[in-house]
Amino acid sequence: MNMLGMFSFRVCAGLVGCRIGICVRSLRSCPGITVAQIDEEVAKLLELKAQLGGDDGKHQFVLKTAKGTRDYNPKQMAIREKVFNTIISCFKRHGAETIDTPVFELKETLTGKYGEDSKLIYDLKDQGGELLSLRYDLTVPFARYLAMNKITNIKRYHIAKVYRRDNPAMTRGRYREFYQCDFDIAGQYDPMIPDAECLKIVHEILSELDLGEFRIKVNDRRILDGMFAVCGVPADKFRTICSTVDKLDKMSWEDVKNEMVNEKGLSEEAADHIGEYVSLQGGMDLAERLLQDQKLSQSKEACAGLSDMKLLFSYLQIFQVTDKVVFDLSLARGLDYYTGIIYEAVLTQVGVVPAPVSTEAQNGAAEETVSVGSVAGGGRYDGLVGMFDPKSRKVPCVGVSIGIERVFSIMEQKAEASAEKVRTTEVQVMVASAQKNLLEERLKLTTELWNAGIKAEVMYKKNPKLLSQLQHCEDSGIPLVAILGEQELKDGVVKLRTVATREEVPKCPLRASTGQQ
Repeated sequence: MNMLGMFSFRVCAGLVGCRIGICVRSLRSCPGITVAQIDEEVAKLLELKAQLGGDDGKHQFVLKTAKGTRDYNPKQMAIREKVFNTIISCFKRHGAETIDTPVFELKETLTGKYGEDSKLIYDLKDQGGELLSLRYDLTVPFARYLAMNKITNIKRYHIAKVYRRDNPAMTRGRYREFYQCDFDIAGQYDPMIPDAECLKIVHEILSELDLGEFRIKVNDRRILDGMFAVCGVPADKFRTICSTVDKLDKMSWEDVKNEMVNEKGLSEEAADHIGEYVSLQGGMDLAERLLQDQKLSQSKEACAGLSDMKLLFSYLQIFQVTDKVVFDLSLARGLDYYTGIIYEAVLTQVGVVPAPVSTEAQNGAAEETVSVGSVAGGGRYDGLVGMFDPKSRKVPCVGVSIGIERVFSIMEQKAEASAEKVRTTEVQVMVASAQKNLLEERLKLTTELWNAGIKAEVMYKKNPKLLSQLQHCEDSGIPLVAILGEQELKDGVVKLRTVATREEVPKCPLRASTGQQ
């Protein structure tokens, strides 16, 4: 590179550095821009700056997270912890115990379980004779765990990260690495009781998190297969057509029909028949009506699914959740392992997060609400465990997975819009001093509090100013401050001050206070 070219190269790098600060200030001034969007733009500029290089000629590291992943600051982690606690509390209330499985599985364990989504599985480089892949979800590892340990009855929850080689949409809570919160019931039970409990759990969690209005769509894989059969879909195309119908939450019916006909070779007549059914929504009344349907009643499989749907709604009435549940024939869920009931919870409150496609565009019928995305999904998968069992023994299973990242995105937006401060620690009391040379005394009192199980903190300075210590309490949301002074030490007492109101208990006995907090 000539001198002029080198000069231009360095000037360009410097300009990019300047632009980062200008870009951040500009973005912050724009209404509706989220922290995640700003971080995304800054990461792009930093990557460009690293590619251009710096003045010293040293290698420049690209300081960014991998595509489709993110870091979480203490405030975001406090929100996540609160959400996790709500979900875990619900799972435990329903009698679940927890397990854990490895983050990667043998590749053959995951292969062929996810339909067209199998292309999104992350394969790992061979490191020792085993072909491995990162887990795509928590359901297939759970089924492998049941078969391997010969377990036939369990009610379990599992919260862990999963990985998908997907095209991420970070601002809408869609990542390549993300948490799933799964609840599953395995075992031979009377029909629809465990299924109804899974829907009750979704209702409880979404109500308690207060994310806004939602509805839970339910359908049955047997009803779908029966519908495909009477509409003229060849049996070998059931799964691939099901995967296309599953896109109705993101694409219009015209686009879905076009994919079925032009890409997957389905006749236009069969597609039109499917279109008549997938526009139907209702409750127990719709299941009763479809049992009398001239075409659908010809399928034994569909009739079995419709009968179970009626039974499901009778239990949902007892569980008092029918106000949020709708029988929706457009719900497909393309995963290959589902065998019966399937469901998906969708937020319907406008303005929480951007809506990719309106419900009106999806099924051609005007709706009062706009879909803003799925936050939970699941269903029955009675054959999955048998795929791993040497003797093909089946263990009936039903479960639900909470789409936790989208929930986090919404909770973070609500926290940003709210004036309420998010506490990132749980410290109950700050041990402070109003005078110098009392470090040892502060540390002794802090030790007593820790030993008593009290969450306490002390400043790591010999002679901190009282104002600095009180300011730290206000900034961190610490509710109490224990103030030591020479006179208090002589009297064997401590001043206790409530930070919010500044009220003091001037003579709280030192020993008694540590036992009573």
